[in-house]
Amino acid sequence: MAETGAIAADRLRGFIERIERLEDERATIAADVKEVYAEAKGAGFDTKVMRQVIRLRKMDQSDRREAEELLDLYKSALEME
Repeated sequence: MAETGAIAADRLRGFIERIERLEDERATIAADVKEVYAEAKGAGFDTKVMRQVIRLRKMDQSDRREAEELLDLYKSALEME
């Protein structure tokens, strides 16, 4: 029974260590992304709009079209056009 506990502890330790490595990688990537946005801003690009474009590119075409139509409908209802 103690052997089973040791195996479970080793497996748990393995999961924890993998998660920690991935968290470190995520932090590094987040810093890299932040740096790219800063570079783009320095080049005169609007990073807020860039983030919106990236969010839209992640959507499939039908979801994007639906979101744009809904936005147009809301803007029209609020007489923003």
